[in-house]
Amino acid sequence: MINSSNLLGNIQLTVIVPAAGVGKRMLTSCPKQYLTINNQSVLSHTVNRLLSHKNITKVILALSNNDEYFAKTSLADNPNVIRVSGGKERVDSVLSGLQVIDETQWVLVHDAARPCVTHEDIDKLIEQCLARNCGGLLAAPVVDTMKLASQREINETSVCETIERTHLWHAFTPQMFKSNELKQAIKQAQAKGMAITDESSAIESVGLTSQLVSGRRDNIKITRPEDLALASFYLEHQKLEQQQLKENKG
Repeated sequence: MINSSNLLGNIQLTVIVPAAGVGKRMLTSCPKQYLTINNQSVLSHTVNRLLSHKNITKVILALSNNDEYFAKTSLADNPNVIRVSGGKERVDSVLSGLQVIDETQWVLVHDAARPCVTHEDIDKLIEQCLARNCGGLLAAPVVDTMKLASQREINETSVCETIERTHLWHAFTPQMFKSNELKQAIKQAQAKGMAITDESSAIESVGLTSQLVSGRRDNIKITRPEDLALASFYLEHQKLEQQQLKENKG
């Protein structure tokens, strides 16, 4: 087993951020990653949070070739941000990012619309993946009662059954895997016509292990209009948390 405490101080990691989507559920005129929180785009919040982590040196942004917004952000002039062409689906964007990464490396993949991920959770994910020499993802156990829907008629949805939630988890990002294993898993899954909803699903499809690393529930993905206000609240709360920690240490 690898001693993660020895490696964490030296390891340098790259994060792929697929950001070619349009975010239709936000009902806005621009992609959700370019909506603003405190005069800064969601994408900027996310990328700056990642790059401020001690073990993250590069962020690869997979953007649409028709992206009209990125050039107006401060990220466009950041030498640690590398732009690649995104694809039609998330998995296509991730694969595009993997093409420019050394296959001997570990790689992280993180959603553009998750600006609230904490450094502590990133530390935990990296440490556990290195310690077990096995990829994984941040996640949280399901706490709500889960219902399986059954659509009987157009716009009429009812409960088909209640799902046992004991072993259900909400999948978050970042997700961390060995880049060569992830690339091959994605290609094999695509060749079989399988649906790949996240990196873990590709890894699972080829029989490799993907460990669940318990993370904070404020690592939300901005998907609907009300999520923007919630993310703003969490970012401010986290800022206060860090200030209090510094005061206590001082």
